[in-house]
Amino acid sequence: MTAALALGTYRLRDVATAVRYAAASETTWLDTAPNYLHGRAQTLLAPTLVEHPRLQVATKVGFLTPQTSEAVSAAGVLPPGMRHSLHPRYVRWQVERNRHELGRDRVETVFLHNPERVGEASLRQVLRDAFAVLEQEAAAGHLVSYGVATWTGFRDRLFTVEGLDGLATEAAGSPQHHLKAIQLPVSLVMDSALAAALDGHGPIADAAARRWDVHASAPLHGGELLALATAELAALLHSSLSIAQACLLAVASCPGVSKVLLSASTPAHWDAARAALDEPPLPAETLRKVLNVLAPHHPD
Repeated sequence: MTAALALGTYRLRDVATAVRYAAASETTWLDTAPNYLHGRAQTLLAPTLVEHPRLQVATKVGFLTPQTSEAVSAAGVLPPGMRHSLHPRYVRWQVERNRHELGRDRVETVFLHNPERVGEASLRQVLRDAFAVLEQEAAAGHLVSYGVATWTGFRDRLFTVEGLDGLATEAAGSPQHHLKAIQLPVSLVMDSALAAALDGHGPIADAAARRWDVHASAPLHGGELLALATAELAALLHSSLSIAQACLLAVASCPGVSKVLLSASTPAHWDAARAALDEPPLPAETLRKVLNVLAPHHPD
């Protein structure tokens, strides 16, 4: 079974239309953050979420827009001028603001956004303290689960799924914690996690073994993959799919990936993506063959 398609809002031009169309096509998840669309993403989403209450939302804590930085400073939560923080006071403040902007009493998942921006020496303590706040927020009914959304944290070995699990256990005082998801880039460009998952190890396999959700971000590498890939490569993956569809299906076929995040601004693009993910998953041997073809052409 391939992963589910989820709507990402990072690059959307018309949020309301995209969400309505995704909801009509039975998509159940969307991904956002308070800094997306110059800080407007969550407030733009709110009216459409009222129309579609079954949609589940993953949002984030970490990056501050200039306006958010001013508000946080005025509230005495952080010093002025901050652009990224996982300080416990800010985590609590931003979770409350996320719920307000989204118009939801409770959100399904809150990710700590790019914790690799924290200095390596203090990263473990910062994560543990942030997890403690998120456990409190879960106990209060403000969120169902939390996770870590990273760009390079797993690749650069700044943390591991096992290590995150241990920190969450410390924060909760029990293995029954609410850390249930990771988000990381998975594509034919940033392919190290995909390659490791095919061999049964790495962050995706480790998260799946714990029954955590794995959200694959940037499956088309911000659109750059469409220019880098070729029709021949797409044919290696699936003879009847376009380049974009074949690359999406490759990510959705990765063992352990549960959701593929796509910012599709037009119904045509969304329909094409849905059609691709309706195909049976690609065999592991096919994915390995394509990765071997690509290996000499790019580092990861």
